[in-house]
Amino acid sequence: MNQELKLGSTDADLALVERVKRGDKAAFDLLVLKYQSRIINLVSRFVRNHADAQDVTQDAFLKAYRALPNFRGESAFYTWMYRIAVNTAKNFLALQVSRRSSDMEQDASEMEQIDDTAALKDMDTPEHLLLTTEIQETVIKAIDALPEELRTAITLRELEGMSYEDIAEAMACPIGTVRSRIFRARESIDKLLEPLIK
Repeated sequence: MNQELKLGSTDADLALVERVKRGDKAAFDLLVLKYQSRIINLVSRFVRNHADAQDVTQDAFLKAYRALPNFRGESAFYTWMYRIAVNTAKNFLALQVSRRSSDMEQDASEMEQIDDTAALKDMDTPEHLLLTTEIQETVIKAIDALPEELRTAITLRELEGMSYEDIAEAMACPIGTVRSRIFRARESIDKLLEPLIK
C-alpha cells in the first residue's frame, strides 16, 4: 500500500512535468508548491541568511523550469530538483567568497579602527555563554568544515531525513559509500563535541 502511494506521488510528479513540457505553466506552480518548503530547508543548510536562502531557492526553481525539457524521468523529480538546488547554493556561496575576498582589501583599514575591547564585551553576554548555544555553533562549524561529499551526505540524512537509497541516487554513488561518508561525518562532529559534553 505504501509502495503504491509512493509510486502514485512519483507518477503525479511525472504527469505534472509532462504538462509543463506541453506549455502548462500552472503545472510547474503545483510542483513548486509541493516542494518549495523542502528545498528552502535544504538550501538553508548551505546559505545561512534566510532572505538569501529564499532567493537561491527561487533561482533553483527557475533553473529547473528552464531545464525541464531535459528531464527524462530517470530519477524522481525531487532528486533531480535537489541536485539543482545544491548546485545553485554552492554557486551562490562561491560568488559570496569571491566578493568577500575582493572586499577584504578595501575593509582592511576600517577593521584596524574597531575597538577590540568593545567587540569582546558585546560577545560576553549570558546568551553567548550558554552551553546549548556553544554546542549548536560547534555542530554547525563541524558540518561546514567537512569535505563537500561528507557534508552533503550528513545533511541529507540528518536534516532532510532521506533514506540511504535516495541519498545514493542523489549523490550518484553506491549505498556503501553513503554509509561510509555519514559514518565519517558523524565521527568528525563527535570529536569536536566531546570536550563540550565532558
